[in-house]
Amino acid sequence: MLTRLSRLQGTPTPIGMAHIRLAEAAASASAEAVEREYFDLFIGVPRGELMPYASYYLTGFLSDRPLARLRQDLGRYGLERAEGYSEPEDHIGTLCEIMSGFAERRFEVSASEERAFFGRYLATWGFRFFADLEAAKSARFYTAVGTIGRLLLEIEAEAYAMETVT
Repeated sequence: MLTRLSRLQGTPTPIGMAHIRLAEAAASASAEAVEREYFDLFIGVPRGELMPYASYYLTGFLSDRPLARLRQDLGRYGLERAEGYSEPEDHIGTLCEIMSGFAERRFEVSASEERAFFGRYLATWGFRFFADLEAAKSARFYTAVGTIGRLLLEIEAEAYAMETVT
């Protein structure tokens, strides 16, 4: 994965420059270092520096009401957690993967449902999470990941705002 990421190229735009920084971070990192960084950031002893869960960001508790609401909505879309997958569904990576599935039409939802999902489950806390990831003391490689995540959420929010205006 690091080799693939190190080949990213960019343009002189904010997202393009973020791709270049991610490529540079990937080129200068080892798999072992990134794995250790992930542990320090998200798992840790006694806990990671960041908690990548909507429930935690929104309520201060894990597996709280935001997760219950998310599970209800995912059920309406016919989506459920994969067998053997232990992370709660409100993990930032899972939510981004769901949005990717909407964009690629892997999941059948209307444009208004997609917009509502983003507003309900990512816009409410994702910007703050990615900004925290960019600033995390343990982050080296993941600083670039945080920048890309934040910029992609900004692009998505701007796109939904334009749809509302037109």
